[in-house]
Amino acid sequence: MNQATTPAGIEKAGPDTLRIRWRDGHESLYPVRELRLACPCARCIEEMTGRPVLDPAEVPADVRPVRIDPVGRYAIQIAWTDGHDTGLFTFERLRELCPCCRRESERG
Repeated sequence: MNQATTPAGIEKAGPDTLRIRWRDGHESLYPVRELRLACPCARCIEEMTGRPVLDPAEVPADVRPVRIDPVGRYAIQIAWTDGHDTGLFTFERLRELCPCCRRESERG
């Protein structure tokens, strides 16, 4: 198992933040609305092109997770206050979406 993509813990870190502690010691803090907007399901992303089809204006500013369920040993499924619940967030994708990891990769 890859320590960088294996969560040691997933928890709420405030009303609008999700925290994932990874087994490699890294901690990721995700603004929950950004996760909702990054939903990888077929209703939010055009399957053939990967183009986002979700209109951010349709997602309430105060959207929050209602439930977070594990999917095997590779992903979580989040049910949202806007009624959406079909996206599977793989642990690998969540690590890619980590705000601080993305900033580091953008710096080069």
